[in-house]
Amino acid sequence: MVESTEDVAGRLFLAVGRLSRSLRQAGTPGPGHGSISALSTLVATGPMRLGDLAAKEGVAAATMSRIVASLVDAGWASREPDPVDRRAWLATATPEGERMLLDLRSTRVHELQKRIDRLSPEHQAALGQSLPALEALLAGEEN
Repeated sequence: MVESTEDVAGRLFLAVGRLSRSLRQAGTPGPGHGSISALSTLVATGPMRLGDLAAKEGVAAATMSRIVASLVDAGWASREPDPVDRRAWLATATPEGERMLLDLRSTRVHELQKRIDRLSPEHQAALGQSLPALEALLAGEEN
């Protein structure tokens, strides 16, 4: 029986969400998903204005302000006045933030690798073959 795209979308949404949550819970406690995502963006793109970071992350400016404040309090990011517009702030990942992110990713990737290793060879192959399609789903968001 062929599944409808709605069925596939629903199953994929649940599976990705549950896998992500499970991997977050499997490691040592750390920052929440919003903080990790914002810090990852800062590491990848460099310093960003809070409004630009909020837009890239798809959250309200007030939410991003709270996220960045928690990252700054933890020592994982810094806030500095924007040299172009002194009324605005730039958020930047600190070296400590980059290390924490690398350690966190390593822990979660290691946990994911253990789970993949437990799959049958057929499921491992299917997972590998699905990666281009999954990456294509994200291609439009990487602007």
